[in-house]
Amino acid sequence: MNRLAHETSPYLLQHADNPVDWWPWSDEAFAEARERGVPVLLSVGYSSCHWCHVMAHESFEDDATAAYLNEHFVSIKVDREERPDVDAVYMEAVQAATGHGGWPMTVFLTPDAEPFYFGTYFPPAPRHGMPAFRQVLEGVQQAWADRRDEVAEVAGKIARDLAQREISYGDTRAPGEEELAQALLGLTREYDAQRGGFGGAPKFPPSMVIEFLLRHHARTGSEGALQMAQDTCERMARGGIYDQLGGGFARYSVDRDWVVPHFEKMLYDNALLCRVYAHLWRATGSDLARRVALETADFMVRELRTAEGGFASALDADSEEEAPRDGGPPGRSLGERPQKGGGGRREGGTGRHVEGAYYVWTPKQLSEVLGADDAELAAQYFGVTEEGTFEHGSSVLQLPQREGVFDAQRIESIRRRLLEKRAERPAPGRDDKVVAAWNGLAIAALAETGAYFDRPDLVDAALGAADLLVRLHLDEHARLARTSKDGRVGANAGVLEDYADVAEGFLALASVTGEGVWLEFAGFLLDHVLTRFTDDSGTLYDTAADAEKLIRRPQDPTDNATPSGWTAAAGALLSYAAQTGSEPHRAAAERALGVVKALGPRVPRFIGWGLAVAEALLDGPREVAVVGPALDDPATRALHRTALLGTAPGAVVAIGTPESDELPLLVDRILVGDEPTAYVCRNFTCDAPTTDPERLRTALSG
Repeated sequence: MNRLAHETSPYLLQHADNPVDWWPWSDEAFAEARERGVPVLLSVGYSSCHWCHVMAHESFEDDATAAYLNEHFVSIKVDREERPDVDAVYMEAVQAATGHGGWPMTVFLTPDAEPFYFGTYFPPAPRHGMPAFRQVLEGVQQAWADRRDEVAEVAGKIARDLAQREISYGDTRAPGEEELAQALLGLTREYDAQRGGFGGAPKFPPSMVIEFLLRHHARTGSEGALQMAQDTCERMARGGIYDQLGGGFARYSVDRDWVVPHFEKMLYDNALLCRVYAHLWRATGSDLARRVALETADFMVRELRTAEGGFASALDADSEEEAPRDGGPPGRSLGERPQKGGGGRREGGTGRHVEGAYYVWTPKQLSEVLGADDAELAAQYFGVTEEGTFEHGSSVLQLPQREGVFDAQRIESIRRRLLEKRAERPAPGRDDKVVAAWNGLAIAALAETGAYFDRPDLVDAALGAADLLVRLHLDEHARLARTSKDGRVGANAGVLEDYADVAEGFLALASVTGEGVWLEFAGFLLDHVLTRFTDDSGTLYDTAADAEKLIRRPQDPTDNATPSGWTAAAGALLSYAAQTGSEPHRAAAERALGVVKALGPRVPRFIGWGLAVAEALLDGPREVAVVGPALDDPATRALHRTALLGTAPGAVVAIGTPESDELPLLVDRILVGDEPTAYVCRNFTCDAPTTDPERLRTALSG
């Protein structure tokens, strides 16, 4: 039975035609398991997950495996991006049981949703010490049939243990100078001085940590913090993790040197990194940072923007292989499967889907596009070798040498021709669902990048996404739906990160545009954070108090690939308090940062956004009001841009005329000598107003 055909998740839709009798996560699925007296297979993944597709092709598209599943189990398929709460609860169980986690996640549950057996990817035949998926299914079914009481007892104990886990703030006070200095020291110890970044392979872009380092440098003048941020950003921008032709970042590097990426491109990574590079340029004036910020913004608008004005979640790692392909058989092939989302079948494909096929090049391919002389230059410039840096003699494009030694015009011509040729290749699939939280991150990045670099088109793109969220994702009570697709809102309620990140995006829009409606919408969302995601002690949870009850109410203050909902909420609450003077919002932000005081010195890599918010709190944050005779007045705009370019951590900006009453920071602000005027305040103390952009720049630079 095709129960997934009407879902909004591209990941679920990919499985709609499987011979497996899939159910979406629902009460009805568990009722079916109870009625039949069978266990539940919970399979969790996401659209651009390479190994999810591998397991689907090997097992879920196999008729014999599907028949066994359909006879002995109720099978539930979950998109972790639509249901991060379900994913978080069972991933915690997987990690506790096995010591590791990942996707696809494979968990066996009782009909009461209690987990009792765990894993991730299982191959179709025993391999590398892993049992075959069919062996796992038969073992679980045998245990359920012969030892059901024992299985139920184990499952109940696991569920009780999970339910009893509660995160304590550790302290009701926010971190101070000492804790932030200890966090910096901890990062220094884990820093890879040769290659940039932190830790070993696989190496993920440390976006939130870099935000902390930039803010710490701005507040304290620490050159070491700035050096780590600069060097990491340069190594990433020059490595294979960055798309040297089309802009935008892949999800992570499989090696320590940033050479070979896992090729999927996620909206959240690119939104966070766009903002990071824009902030690095703001701090240093780096031409590289400026280029990467703008190219990443352009990538998001060009390749991820949907027809409705929002931003799609991801581009696949895999795409259809060109035929013929020189250099041997394909690597990491998935066999034939349909394209998804925005990917279309093009002439010359083999039908096999291969990771990285869209992005990599051989010397022969360069020569076919560019001719011998330019191909030799391109190989030198982009690090393409006969041996290759990826698979079967292909290379991921990098920038191993300084650009200054090459003819810029000739290189630009080469880049343009390669990009045009690449556009003829079968494109990666696109996951078209709009996730509220990730669109909030994109709104903030595009609004700020557009304002910094005089790109009103980027600000317009941010406004378009914000309008979609208000129009489609918000109901009449300002409750937020997590996802939509093709203009149809999904059924899943927003979680804490959705409310926090969308509020963050709206607050950035208010600072850039001067439109008070975005501050008002942010306030609606943050009211829900205070009333529905916070308990009487001030502890934050990832799901609302009135959300669907799982075996545990998920709660995690540590960063993953995005800021945790907990620390994202702290940041948005603090900025809103600075904009409005609201003491309850500031107090809630300070309480939320208590966990950063406990965790920051111990695990700074995993709470970078919390540390960045703590830097803003220590600095004030500063409140800047710019008033002018009109918003389009050139002198007013110059003063406003200067305010936005200030490096003071977490500073908030309001712009308007003396008659404006939409933004609280503008109340009672007057022009000085009939000229545009800026007011800078923090901690209930204001500097003398200034009409001089240079004086304002100085006031916001340390």
